[in-house]
Amino acid sequence: MKKNKHRQSLRPIGDHGIIGDLRTCALVTSDGAIDFLCWPDLDSPSLFVSLLDDERAGFFSLSPQGDRWRALQSYLPDSNLLQTRWLTEGAIVELTDFMPIREQNDALPCIIRRLRVDQGEASINLKCRVNFDYARNAPSPQVNKTFVVWQGENDDKITLRTSIPLDEKDGFLDSTFTLSAGEEAFFILGGDEVKRWKKQDVVQHQQNTLNWWQQWVDKNKYKGRWHEILIRSALVLKLLSSKSYGSIAAAATFGLPELLGGERNWDYRAAWIRDSSFSCYALIRLGYVDEAAAFGRWVGRCMEASRFDPEKLQVMYRMDCSTELTEEELTHLKGYCESVPVRIGNDAYKQRQLDIYGELLDTLYLATKYGDGIPHRAWEHVIKLVDHVCDIWNTPDAGIWEMRGEAEHFLYSRLMCWVALDRALRLGAKRSLSMPYQRWESARQAIREDIWKNFWNEKQGHFTSTRHGTDLDASMLLMPLLRFVSAKDPDWLATLDAIKTKLVRDGMVRRYIASETPADSLHGEEGYFVACSFWYIECLARADRLDEAREEFEKALKYANHLGLYAEEFDAWGHALGNFPQALSHLALISAAYYLNKKMSGKEQTWQP
Repeated sequence: MKKNKHRQSLRPIGDHGIIGDLRTCALVTSDGAIDFLCWPDLDSPSLFVSLLDDERAGFFSLSPQGDRWRALQSYLPDSNLLQTRWLTEGAIVELTDFMPIREQNDALPCIIRRLRVDQGEASINLKCRVNFDYARNAPSPQVNKTFVVWQGENDDKITLRTSIPLDEKDGFLDSTFTLSAGEEAFFILGGDEVKRWKKQDVVQHQQNTLNWWQQWVDKNKYKGRWHEILIRSALVLKLLSSKSYGSIAAAATFGLPELLGGERNWDYRAAWIRDSSFSCYALIRLGYVDEAAAFGRWVGRCMEASRFDPEKLQVMYRMDCSTELTEEELTHLKGYCESVPVRIGNDAYKQRQLDIYGELLDTLYLATKYGDGIPHRAWEHVIKLVDHVCDIWNTPDAGIWEMRGEAEHFLYSRLMCWVALDRALRLGAKRSLSMPYQRWESARQAIREDIWKNFWNEKQGHFTSTRHGTDLDASMLLMPLLRFVSAKDPDWLATLDAIKTKLVRDGMVRRYIASETPADSLHGEEGYFVACSFWYIECLARADRLDEAREEFEKALKYANHLGLYAEEFDAWGHALGNFPQALSHLALISAAYYLNKKMSGKEQTWQP
């Protein structure tokens, strides 16, 4: 096959940084290419998605010519402004990528790329191809002296403002220019307004954006070990949140595989009740309570749209509370490392997952504990929701991992129904609220008894992932973290050791063994799940196995990418797999580091109602 000269070389999933403006995000490779951007919103169709098809999809690259450059990438301190630097013996080139935080929520996002030669001289090559609608619409660029416009179908339009002349070849921007020490060029991708922006606007936007992020970081109250690592994870969670709506996306991408060449390629550009709730818990621990309040308002709008019927509460929603996430396969894209199908949308939104009630109530309990009380009408909705849990807790579902086989009675789902009742009872008692106490208490006790009777395998000597089952599942690691069982209970420690034997490898933890899990109807095994790895570390710390916990934690930190970012999973060598960066991975890191630090400092927090 003839080589396509207008292509972006495929980079590993972990070989990226992320920038964003609380409306959408873009991935930037370590050598200066933007190869993933959905625009104008995170869940909009893509402009650049060459990470999923390096032959035909769009991208925007800037890099010095020649092959003797060393590329380094880092964030400006306490921010999401990404800096890529190239060094050679006689020159230094610096590229700063960022997205300004717009004051008006409906203002179109823009990406600013500021390129400067600090030493010597460098010839810089720019390549850019814009393809709208997931690379299904490839308009030719309309080149002016100082800007380029792409006009697609359905009113799709985007503008590139530039400080240097650009050349168009066969519908593709491909230009080379030379800069000497002290000279710089800028490039702004956005709406029509960017045509008017000048260098002073770029400088001002950069300073304002840096100030915005650093002021947000300054609100954190965490002063313990691994401070920079936790702050980077918090910055990821904030990037995945919506300034307009208060929702929090599970990840910034779609279609990236959990198994190379496999079919486990999902769209995570949506707000899961579970992931968002856990994200709020992690942020609350660091002192960020506004995000939890914004998420609570978003959930309220989701429930209001369904007339507060708990039966209609979905496991996930679009970022704006929309309910439709119909799954579609993009058959024209060849997929990352030919992993197909490439999917957008996610049919898991139709599933029943009983755990969402517990995650919601746990977040509500913590938000009221560290924030304001709960309004009377909101408590009435809680009563309705918890009464619903009393009715449905003993039914099968798809589970936390969204199995696409037959519904099962999963331990984790049962556990989270117990959490829903437990937190509602504690919240009602703490705030002296009226509630059907006897009914809730009876259900809470019934669930506890059911777990100990039907999810404990006497022969194997450990808990199991399904009722009367034999298999292990790493979601069981949340049992002590959610205060269902003591972290030092002998039966729990036996389960922890069984998980270590079967699911753990060098600090990495599998969710389960797919070939031994009937509810998993997909082909092939997946990688090691990052969040489970950090849950395992926290369990070790809570069990007073501190040396082991710290050793495993340091291993897990080494598997982060060069910027401290994590995807959803690791492969057997610790390389990133799955959608990137993943909120669940980073919130689990925060929780594990937070608790491990407390243990090592002798300041373990006791559970208080």
